[in-house]
Amino acid sequence: MKPLVEKRPPHQQRQLRNGELLAMLSLIMALMAMAIDLMLSAFDEMRETFGLDPTSNDVAGVVTVFFMGFAVAQFVYGPLTDRFGRKRILAVSIAIYAVGAVASALAPSLGLLLAARFVWGIGAAGSRVVATAVVRDLFEGVEMARAMSQIMAVFIMVPVIAPALGAGIVAFLPWQSVFWACALWSVALWLWSRRLPETLPVDERRQLDRADIADSYRTFFATRPTLWYSISSIFMQSVFTMYLASSELIVSEIFGYRSWFPFVFGVTAIGFGVASLVNGKAVVRFGVRTVLNRMLIVLNLCAALLVIIAISGSGQPSFWVFMPALGLMLSAFMFIMPNMNAEAMQPLPHIAGTVSALSGGFRMLGGSILGGLVATRIDVSVTPFAVAALVFASLSWASAYVAQVE
Repeated sequence: MKPLVEKRPPHQQRQLRNGELLAMLSLIMALMAMAIDLMLSAFDEMRETFGLDPTSNDVAGVVTVFFMGFAVAQFVYGPLTDRFGRKRILAVSIAIYAVGAVASALAPSLGLLLAARFVWGIGAAGSRVVATAVVRDLFEGVEMARAMSQIMAVFIMVPVIAPALGAGIVAFLPWQSVFWACALWSVALWLWSRRLPETLPVDERRQLDRADIADSYRTFFATRPTLWYSISSIFMQSVFTMYLASSELIVSEIFGYRSWFPFVFGVTAIGFGVASLVNGKAVVRFGVRTVLNRMLIVLNLCAALLVIIAISGSGQPSFWVFMPALGLMLSAFMFIMPNMNAEAMQPLPHIAGTVSALSGGFRMLGGSILGGLVATRIDVSVTPFAVAALVFASLSWASAYVAQVE
């Protein structure tokens, strides 16, 4: 990659080597994944603490409300980072993240834990938005694509490692320790991020003009491809949220492989990484829309297969049959989402930031609500999961079709 100084020389008095910069941004982005994946192995202990049935999935709300806070905050952070700069908003968001983590660790009831997780999600959204904006500030074209690829290569390792790390923490310490670990990690990242130079010059910062914002919002809703791809992405996110919120219950309670959960989750995450790498090459060869449409078909076929497997097994099919099919479906998801986002952004490059914020916000909010509702209905059978996955996949496919109709 080109040295950073070539893009913004006035703002590089405290230069970072590219390796340090990308490592820092990777870990800042990974704050969201840490907040979710590290505590999945603690669900059983949470149920015991809050007096829930061992097969209850009420604790899945800690994933759902986190995504809701993350979604709502995206509508705000984009304009704020463009107005006040990157470093200031990053510091504020990490502070909110740490407060949410500490409040979660101290929460005496499930209700207060859910409230704290919502705040935690608000903080996580800021770190994600700022990290993306910094990459956009410092790199362009092929260099930006390479930078994002390297960041995602590190980011994807978090779901591989975090569940096992969380299980190790819970094995020796109270389950609240995973939240304290996240809080301490965020403080360490904040101290490190002080080395990050401000990447948005004062003369390039935008005022918070209500008329401009309103006009951008109207354009978003009036542009059919952008709107319908965004709607399609809501159903895609619903599938992913449902998986995150119910995976521990499915593996540990329904299939009875509690000690295997970190390994199973990690293997699935490796599938995500492989799919992301293959997708990067596939879109160059076949085009974004072709890959998107083909993988939507694959996703729906896999979801239909899950329904057949679930029903034929009376809701408790063979682990060795159900989980590979689920892994294949989720790998298709990793092909679909980046391409769907690219298609949504393509018609409106002049308001790309607004499109990203609105599409991402609606996706996370709608997906957390729909996926979360289904996750709480899963107890002793995988059939609700499989049927909901097929419904969401079909609705996503139909919405994408509407987006492409000339």
